[in-house]
Amino acid sequence: MAASLIRTSARTALRSGASAAPRAAASLTFARGKATLPDLSYDYGALEPSISGKIMELHHKNHHQTYVNSYNQAIEQLQEAQAKNDIASQIALKPLINFHGGAPSGALAKAIEETYGSLENFQGKMNTALAGIQGSGWAWLVRDKQTGHIGIKTYANQDPVVGQFQPLLGIDAWEHAYYLQYQNRKAEYFKAIWEVINWKSVEKRFSA
Repeated sequence: MAASLIRTSARTALRSGASAAPRAAASLTFARGKATLPDLSYDYGALEPSISGKIMELHHKNHHQTYVNSYNQAIEQLQEAQAKNDIASQIALKPLINFHGGAPSGALAKAIEETYGSLENFQGKMNTALAGIQGSGWAWLVRDKQTGHIGIKTYANQDPVVGQFQPLLGIDAWEHAYYLQYQNRKAEYFKAIWEVINWKSVEKRFSA
């Protein structure tokens, strides 16, 4: 789950940022040329009961950290391949490098209503798209850069949203995002995730 899409609710002082809580991260940061995993700006339990604190901790400390470590390793291998002018290795490393709530308002709310009729209809179609993902992948709310229209797109595994479409909101359908809490009841996870979406961040992307 992208940290920037999660709403830091004012449910408790701890959830809005206790000093002992991990510090945040919308993306990777870099130290001396290497990517590092930023801490979260909110406690792992801040999204309960929708998303359990254990899932957040496991996802952040284990899964995400492993991706960062593997990314750094792949970058080192890529640099070695570039130094040797080893084109085949550079091409082979590319996939590894790629691998490794509230409600909307304003113009975004208007676009959702015009396109889907209501926020509830949009959420239903997004959840249907999520449920249709076989194995791992993401469902995205995107904006067409050519027409300005919004739409829903699904991408397998970690494939990024590129080209004609601008990513606005992504929801993770990988099992490790929900299985510890929801097991095989992924429809419950798809329903609960809407309670912690940071619509302000989505609106900023839409207005950019």
